[in-house]
Amino acid sequence: MEPLTMYPLKCLVPKVRVFVVFLSMVLCTAMLCLLQSKFLKPKTKDFYSFDVKDSRGRIISLEKYRGKASLVVNVASHCQHTDKNYIALQELHREFGPSHFTVLAFPCNQFGESEPGTIQEIEAFARGNYGATFPIFQKIKILGSEALPAFKFLTDASKKEPRWNFWKYLVSPEGKVVKFWRPEEPIESIKPQVAALIRQIIMKKREDL
Repeated sequence: MEPLTMYPLKCLVPKVRVFVVFLSMVLCTAMLCLLQSKFLKPKTKDFYSFDVKDSRGRIISLEKYRGKASLVVNVASHCQHTDKNYIALQELHREFGPSHFTVLAFPCNQFGESEPGTIQEIEAFARGNYGATFPIFQKIKILGSEALPAFKFLTDASKKEPRWNFWKYLVSPEGKVVKFWRPEEPIESIKPQVAALIRQIIMKKREDL
């Protein structure tokens, strides 16, 4: 009787090794994908995660305003709402700022071409005529493909795109849109919302102590 040959077994061993290596690679890849999805998730955007340019053209991160309530406004110097709104904005900023609240002004010339000047002229106008002490940024576009990403976030989040100058968006300390107001709405309708948000900020800080 002839002895059993070992050739088939010898041929099978390399195939098993290849399969084990392949299976190990698949498992490692799957584990890497799981780890990546868990720890490397893209950060959800909020208002404070964007960069903008200040009045001098320097790029700054809105992250510096995180933890505050912010009233973001598209301002204009030659509008029927200019006088009333600049007075109201400065009053809000003076009453509630700067520790827990700030007004953030973004000049825009897309509504009635009522902000045609340079940023230097715009800033001099606001500070000289109304004593504005809140930040005024570079002129921006709000409508169309060239819209400032930070402002586009506001319009997308609120589902309300400005239709004129001095639309106002109240942003929470976490960068979420809380409420918006049209230019003709009085300061009396804004103050309670700002005050309520500031009370929340102060209470949270006390709890964290």
